[in-house]
Amino acid sequence: MGDKGQRAAAVFDALGLTYEKAFARSEAHLASLEWLLGRLAPGSRVLDVGSGTGRPTASTLAAAGHEVLGVDVSPVMVDLATRQVPLATFRHADIRELPLEQGSFDAVCVYFSLLQMTRAEQSEVLGRLAQALRPGGPLVFATVPADVEDLAVEFMGQPVRATSFAAQDVAAVVRDAGLTVESEHFTEFTPDHPEGATEPHLFLYCSLA
Repeated sequence: MGDKGQRAAAVFDALGLTYEKAFARSEAHLASLEWLLGRLAPGSRVLDVGSGTGRPTASTLAAAGHEVLGVDVSPVMVDLATRQVPLATFRHADIRELPLEQGSFDAVCVYFSLLQMTRAEQSEVLGRLAQALRPGGPLVFATVPADVEDLAVEFMGQPVRATSFAAQDVAAVVRDAGLTVESEHFTEFTPDHPEGATEPHLFLYCSLA
């Protein structure tokens, strides 16, 4: 795991369940999971990139009977998720380095998990995730849209370096990865945390043509 992966792991190791509590009431996140559930056949195989504590993504999908693989760079998060969502499988790994077999997943979730990667890495990972999807498979991509590269910010009291794309460019990056954007949902969300600042959230509901 590279330096950036280790830095990201340190941030989320420190946050642990605090992150889950801070984002638990995100209605846009829950709505995107409902959309995903409506697109999945029974017993579908789903990849959750940056699975965190396992809630709400893996827990919701596993409770609906789907086979979930969660991947996260934070060993603390993987341990929490394994204990909280025993119906799913979690791996401590960097998605940039994880081999992905073509067409091996029925759906993919990517909730805010690419923001500490470079733009080139984000594009490359999205391309690999698209290849890992079966034809027609849904992918939900959520990010904080902003025209920033390697910007030093404080996230719930933790120092991070964030990279993203301007809102008007996010869909183009996703399309370049080989995905069709079916709809976009923009909202603003304030984490339930004393140092939680209001942030823009962009959810893209996508599918592999």
